[in-house]
Amino acid sequence: MLPRLVRRLFPLLVLVALGVFLWRKISPALAGFNPLAPREPRVTVTHNTVLTQVEALGKLELVRYRFKDVVEYKRTAKYPFLPDAKAALIVGGEAVGCLDLRKIRSQDVTLEGDSVVRLILPDPELCGFQVNHSQSRVFSTTNGFFDDGTLVDEAYRYAEAQVRRSALQAGILTETQRNAQQILVPLLHTLTGRRVIIGQRLVAPAAQRKL
Repeated sequence: MLPRLVRRLFPLLVLVALGVFLWRKISPALAGFNPLAPREPRVTVTHNTVLTQVEALGKLELVRYRFKDVVEYKRTAKYPFLPDAKAALIVGGEAVGCLDLRKIRSQDVTLEGDSVVRLILPDPELCGFQVNHSQSRVFSTTNGFFDDGTLVDEAYRYAEAQVRRSALQAGILTETQRNAQQILVPLLHTLTGRRVIIGQRLVAPAAQRKL
């Protein structure tokens, strides 16, 4: 009885074993076709970059000032019976002083004998100032009446203008001129082997009108 039962079940056992073997072989491949299986997100970017302008740069950045400011910006209401709108910001900003080397003319460089080179530099400039938004945040807004975005934008524009004013008041142009001499004098001395004298262009004072 038992041998007969084994003979009957043997083909079934072989089929089950074969099915398990085949499943283990093909299941990794089938996993990729499972529409419900989780998968890594893919990002597709389409762009068309067009070069619109090429500009020659000759500005030598010589000093950078960084500022922190707490700005409370208030805008009066359109109607007298409404409260004023306010925005409070914590602002980080920076300003950069530079020289535009493209403004150096041939007559600004003179050789005196065999040992001296004299260079007249252009006036220092504030070549950039901005609010650093990664270091800034809105602390609060009050009475914006669904126009908080415009109020905050106005506050940031005021803060950016204040960065410029603060940099000029702190003497960034004087510091730019000082750093220019500290950098250019040893550099030109190494290149020419001469004593280097750096000066500024003299601007004639404007004639005063007679009353």
